[in-house]
Amino acid sequence: MNPQAKLIFTISLMLGTTITISSNHWIMAWAGLEINTLAILPLISKSHHPRAIEAATKYFLVQATASTLLLFSSMTNAWYTGQWDITQLTHPISCLILTSAIAMKLGLVPFHFWFPEVLQGAPLTTGLLLATVMKFPPITLFFLTSHSLNPTLLTCMAILSAALGGWMGLNQTQIRKILAFSSIAHLGWMTIIISFDPKLTLLNFYIYSLMTAATFLALNSIKALKLTTLMTTWTKTPSLNAMLFLTLLSLAGLPPLTGFLPKWLIIQELTKQSMAPAATVISLLSLLGLFFYLRLAYCTTITLPPHTTNHMKQWHTNKPTHITIAILTTLSTMLLPVSPMIYPLS
Repeated sequence: MNPQAKLIFTISLMLGTTITISSNHWIMAWAGLEINTLAILPLISKSHHPRAIEAATKYFLVQATASTLLLFSSMTNAWYTGQWDITQLTHPISCLILTSAIAMKLGLVPFHFWFPEVLQGAPLTTGLLLATVMKFPPITLFFLTSHSLNPTLLTCMAILSAALGGWMGLNQTQIRKILAFSSIAHLGWMTIIISFDPKLTLLNFYIYSLMTAATFLALNSIKALKLTTLMTTWTKTPSLNAMLFLTLLSLAGLPPLTGFLPKWLIIQELTKQSMAPAATVISLLSLLGLFFYLRLAYCTTITLPPHTTNHMKQWHTNKPTHITIAILTTLSTMLLPVSPMIYPLS
């Protein structure tokens, strides 16, 4: 892709995200979401492969439908209450439509079908944007309207997302699809707590974005798209693979690593809100996700390639992206000890 065009699309992405997260009026938030959608479409379809074109078409149709529902929700609320302010969403029908619209934008169950297909058709770098940056504006709208939304509906959608995200990822061989179902499962954790402690949802999203960025950039560096490819990378870049192993375990939420922090705080908050059964169920469902993360980690480091050809190991490379990966993987694995400092800042 032309560097000037890529620069324009990147600036448009930042502009759309900034407009949405800083707006108080529903029309401005909607305009920002539309700018975002139009900016990401060329990045999805830049390879001109039929799969990429299909992914871009699916993404456009789903996002256009979600934006229409969001606009309809805000107009219904304005019709009944005279309010266009985002935080003044009070009409129950508007709240229900908005929940559907944001769930569709994020890829929450039962509006999740598009996300694995789109991520599979997009390049890894664009997949990273879809899994992190493109979810930030809808999460912000969730945050601003969390006091108006139905907690029971959100809890049901969250538990279903955690269940389906873990269950559907079990039999996948494509890494991008596994990460897509991982994203759906993580969204379940963010959604279940948003009615009770919205700041905890944002903290969870920030830590999830950190770990996902580290994973996507590491996979992009070693050019791995399938589990079979991942098995042969250990002999080429052992240090990077070792850090990818730890990052995947952090995404799974294992205790000494950063990924355990949001799960720990969410379970604690749910217990305080007398929702111990929901906390128990979503904790048990995270074991499904743990299985496919362990499978990825096993393929990354423990399996050996089927050949014994001797070649130089790349313990040190001069690529600038590797500095970013080093910083992200360090943060993805070592933030748990400073959690008492992180939580008050959020």
